[in-house]
Amino acid sequence: MPSLQPVRGTHDLLPDEMRRHRRVSETARAVAERYGYLEMPTPIFECSEVFERTLGDTSDIVTKEMYSFTDRGGEQLTLRPENTAGVARALISGGLSQHLPLKFFCHGPMFRYERPQKGRMRQFHQIDVELLGVPQPQGDVEIIAVGAAILRELGLLDRTVLHLNTLGDSESRQTYRRVLVDYLTAHKSQLSKDSVERLERNPLRVLDSKDERDKTVVAQAPLYSDYLNAASRDFFRAVKDGLTALGIAFELDPRLVRGLDYYCHTAFEFVTETLGAQGTVLGGGRYDGLVEAMGGPPTPGVGWAGGVERMAMMLQDSISEPHPIAVIPVGEAAGTLALKLTEELRRAGFAVDLGFSGNIKKRMARADKIGAVAAVIIGDDELAKGAGTLRDLRSGTQEQVPLAKLSDRLAAYRR
Repeated sequence: MPSLQPVRGTHDLLPDEMRRHRRVSETARAVAERYGYLEMPTPIFECSEVFERTLGDTSDIVTKEMYSFTDRGGEQLTLRPENTAGVARALISGGLSQHLPLKFFCHGPMFRYERPQKGRMRQFHQIDVELLGVPQPQGDVEIIAVGAAILRELGLLDRTVLHLNTLGDSESRQTYRRVLVDYLTAHKSQLSKDSVERLERNPLRVLDSKDERDKTVVAQAPLYSDYLNAASRDFFRAVKDGLTALGIAFELDPRLVRGLDYYCHTAFEFVTETLGAQGTVLGGGRYDGLVEAMGGPPTPGVGWAGGVERMAMMLQDSISEPHPIAVIPVGEAAGTLALKLTEELRRAGFAVDLGFSGNIKKRMARADKIGAVAAVIIGDDELAKGAGTLRDLRSGTQEQVPLAKLSDRLAAYRR
């Protein structure tokens, strides 16, 4: 019988890697809260229609990558491939529109059937920030500032570049769409099969193509910025001015687009060169038409999602393990007291390890293996005195401490 292995595109987050993941998610959560974004996890699976409506029936995610299934009740469900759609659905189903503006932070696993590669698995994790109900460009500035602040706190901001573009309003989008269709139609024979299909249904998605043939055509395509109306130019100018005022550097990227019609105005990505082909660390934009497209009231929105795996891979400083106190009983008589002492110290907030068996040599070896900073040794002599021998495992010094004062004495070793 073959040995069991993780499903392709998944892997176990062992403690060393999990500490990095936790650093990313906990830092993001704390920073987001400073800006007023409160955590709101959405379900890991939704009705498939939630994603089919929002991601478009021509997107690769819907046509090729979604993990969908029919449950025992006959419902067509999908493991979430991204989080924004779930947040928009929650706004509608929860009747939250009366409480706008709303600020949400989300974190958790997403699922897409893709070819696994570095920094991109079939089960992956994202942090996600969404601002709903703010139509002004200041909302775009703040949402980007949250992302920059998280990357700064993680020590990653200087290793990324903020790419920025505008998609304009719906009027500008329609104007550019016509120009783009004319251009792509004239070069139709040079496009990939997928892009020929997109040309008929969602031509802006051709600009996102990774196919080398398409890239050659797109390189000479008309620029979106040349077809913006005055209102769209003013909106984008306000975003750029706001970022400049906050000291957030950016580079204009006229090829950065979002293919779906509910996207408008600002599109952005924080990009790095340290992860190879998977260079986007965090990206998003404004999606004023999303909630309405899902059947809800017209609701402006802007947000982003960031890859936890990619950020965790970029962390350069080591993530330290917890350094516990080791309690080491010597002899059977000390076992019960050691068990009680261990529980008391844990309740007092200390990380404490009590080995389950072994002589003092084996227990000290375990203390060294788990990175303990101190050991409390309890033998017959200590039992008689109501004390414990406290040994500093870094310096090797030791002293006897009355058990009643042990908690106070160990304060210096608190994590």
